[in-house]
Amino acid sequence: MTTPELYKLYEQHPSVQTDTRKLKKDDIFFALKGPNFNGNQFALQALAQGAAYAVVDEKINDDPRLIVVEDGLLALQELAKHHREQFDIPFIAITGSNGKTTSKELVSSVLASHFITYTTQGNLNNHIGVPLTILSIRKDAQMAVIEMGANHQKEIEGYCRYTQPTHGIITNIGKAHLEGFGGVDGVKKGKGELFDFLRAHNGTAFVFADYDYFREMTTGIKEVIGYGTAEGSVQGNIAESEPFLSVTITKGFAGQLPVQSRLVGDYNLPNILCAIAVGSYFGVPEENIRTAIESYTPSNSRSQLVIQGSNHIVLDAYNANPSSMKLAIENFARLHAAKKILMLGGMMELGPDSLREHQAIVDLIKQYRWADVVLVGGDFTAIAHGFTFFSSADEARKWFRQQALANAHVLIKGSRSMRMERILEAGEQ
Repeated sequence: MTTPELYKLYEQHPSVQTDTRKLKKDDIFFALKGPNFNGNQFALQALAQGAAYAVVDEKINDDPRLIVVEDGLLALQELAKHHREQFDIPFIAITGSNGKTTSKELVSSVLASHFITYTTQGNLNNHIGVPLTILSIRKDAQMAVIEMGANHQKEIEGYCRYTQPTHGIITNIGKAHLEGFGGVDGVKKGKGELFDFLRAHNGTAFVFADYDYFREMTTGIKEVIGYGTAEGSVQGNIAESEPFLSVTITKGFAGQLPVQSRLVGDYNLPNILCAIAVGSYFGVPEENIRTAIESYTPSNSRSQLVIQGSNHIVLDAYNANPSSMKLAIENFARLHAAKKILMLGGMMELGPDSLREHQAIVDLIKQYRWADVVLVGGDFTAIAHGFTFFSSADEARKWFRQQALANAHVLIKGSRSMRMERILEAGEQ
């Protein structure tokens, strides 16, 4: 079946799923394959659950509701591309080493206060999530915000092929997924594929002007909108950072605009300025921008402040890399608190740099005074650091509960696979 033919079926049933556990009646189910799964094995189950059609790339039987294609994933991506081509609205793509999900949430919240806006749900930012996000966009859309994650070169380039962004944001270039990208220069090149697309298609880039490396990366792009602390069309500075980040906008609006967020950490300043710059560029009223940012509450273990009795816990455990870990530790060290405890999980996908980067984090920790330091798993195992160590978050949870802490400030951070949020879950001691 050709993509245009498949699109006609999609127009009749404009809801797509790749997981039978999320399937709703009349959805179109795409059977995808991976190293450890084969979605074709669930196609008949999907039909039995009420799917209108199942798109498969293996012959199962002669049921007319089974749509046979050469490659299920490619068919999904081509369908998303065809759907994207039906729109003449801004498609804003966001990537970066750190902060892309928070920026995506803030940008989409600001735009949604004035426009009908569709955006990436949760963390659906990979080769499956991006096309699913595009296919979730309805015909009433006025704005689309698409998050793009990547751990190797040419990945962002592939997403751009079917997302066709008109505007783009790279939050920063840091030490993330070094193993797949082949070092920081590889990260810069890989993330920069978004700007390469904008450059080739007369797009617009939004950049944090404080980062000098963006000057070279944006050369040749038709329109570059800067935001920062001292340069750009929108400028702002930190007014207060405890317990939540408060920002004063000094340029971009009539008079100085105070914005009180519910985000923890100075490192969220660029994310807030980005959302304000995007909103201002598209003509969102000033008060809408401010209200949208102030109303946004982080979730899913990202820059969350959790209060447990007299304890204040910064839960930033959705992911971690050397750049974000360093920022989080330094920010936490500046906190005015008598009893500060670090609970840090190992950092993944660093390749041959892993031991060196974990050692650098240990060296950084030793520059400050802490009430306690707990390191968990990963390559912290292979380093002599002298701190309390556990192999898993479950073991660290038992230690945490046994301390009966009071009036403490705790930072919990680690890579996704470490599941450091489990430290706060109820469980056996």
